[in-house]
Amino acid sequence: MRDLGVGFRYLVQGQKWVGRHGRWFGFGLLPGLVTLVLYVGALVGLGYGADDLAAWATPFADDWSSPWLGLLRSTVTGLVFAFGLFLAVITFTAVTLLVGQPFYESLSEEVDRSQGGDVPESGLPLWRELWISARDSLRVLLRVAFYGVLLFACGFIPVIGQTVVPVLGFCVSGFFLAEELTAVALQRRGVELKERLTLLRGRRMLTLGFGVPLTLAFLVPFVAVFLMPGAVAGATLMARDLRGETAGDDRDGDSQENDQERGNLPSFGGDKGVHHLPH
Repeated sequence: MRDLGVGFRYLVQGQKWVGRHGRWFGFGLLPGLVTLVLYVGALVGLGYGADDLAAWATPFADDWSSPWLGLLRSTVTGLVFAFGLFLAVITFTAVTLLVGQPFYESLSEEVDRSQGGDVPESGLPLWRELWISARDSLRVLLRVAFYGVLLFACGFIPVIGQTVVPVLGFCVSGFFLAEELTAVALQRRGVELKERLTLLRGRRMLTLGFGVPLTLAFLVPFVAVFLMPGAVAGATLMARDLRGETAGDDRDGDSQENDQERGNLPSFGGDKGVHHLPH
């Protein structure tokens, strides 16, 4: 159970890291804002069409008397929207990371650099990194869809569907959300999806301690956009823990600014870690 607190602490440390490095926070916001606009439109459309979808899915109840017809279709409508929201929480991160691959990879490298030691680099061209990210995200999405359908079906079970199933849903969401975020750092280390999942399952409570609170926070409108840069930073710190890498003490922002003035650290625009960022 201690790992639950450790996972949450990495999430908090990531937010603190971007708070001390405001320029990285600003760049990290851009992909999230673009993705947010797309997802808000999709969820609004789902909200308007959920009633029609529920009626289409339950033609057998057309002749049912009141209040059973309304009760059934209201339940199905709620489940449809909940399922859409469930997928949105998971896929939002994947799509945002794909859109912001150059930004988040550079941010992750800078977090590694702040911890001291070597900074792993994939050495792959950008198009190759994007392809790998998209491929792995699709594989994760298929897993999420499987669990989503299973939980959706279990939602019809009295009592359990309204208590246990939502909790399991948040755990599943949190686990795969953590996988998507740690993939930024682990992919640079040459860790394939199968091995990443094994690492996360081996520290399941750590993963849930990081992913579940973030999933709950992402349910609040617009919060996901502002938490994404820090989530990537925190996931990088957690990835180092999963790999057993020695972490140095991250210096505070004033210390790093002084180092930059003395030339010990490269400036933001000229840092090798930001070679993908537009000038």
